[in-house]
Amino acid sequence: MRTIRPLLAAVVAAIAFASALLFGAAPASAHDVAESTTPANGARVAEVPASVSITFNNRPLAIGSGVTVTAGGENWADGAVEIIDNMAVQKLRPGAPAGEYTVVWRAVSSDSHPIEGTFKFTASGTGTTTAGGSAGASPSASAVVPTAGTAAPGTENTEPAPAASQPFPWSIVGLAVVAIALVIFLAVTARKKLAAPSEPDGENSPE
Repeated sequence: MRTIRPLLAAVVAAIAFASALLFGAAPASAHDVAESTTPANGARVAEVPASVSITFNNRPLAIGSGVTVTAGGENWADGAVEIIDNMAVQKLRPGAPAGEYTVVWRAVSSDSHPIEGTFKFTASGTGTTTAGGSAGASPSASAVVPTAGTAAPGTENTEPAPAASQPFPWSIVGLAVVAIALVIFLAVTARKKLAAPSEPDGENSPE
């Protein structure tokens, strides 16, 4: 029994290790992330845009999402956030002044995980544009932005983020199964040896 107990403890430890590998690695690749913003973080535009947007690798949920667009100590966001495909779009009120804008956003990803972040841009002219475009924004007006608690993979809106497309770690599963099978085999072998009848101590001893 002294030999079996350490082996059973090793089996339990192997199972716990395998569970930690599987369930510890999976959530890291499940959450959505922000890929880019319009205007880009640190961009300078000719006029205040009619709206700002954050592009995600998956479609975010509308419930719980919010964006503030602050300049001169005032929030210029107009109405609620609109979810258009995989973008969260926030309109701005007309008459917004020139200057530096700070955008603070919060969204709920497709797996119900809250994510948030911030970016800044500077408008050289006053007034918002019409037709929902970003006036004066350069072709590179979308760029990678950091997010809170998540990595920011990729720089293009047309490609999915690597975090959402990583394959399931079958190699880890295979290693865990092999390790558990090996420990069980050793435990069974040791138990059979202990169960085998032993020879009397005095059978081969000299007279």
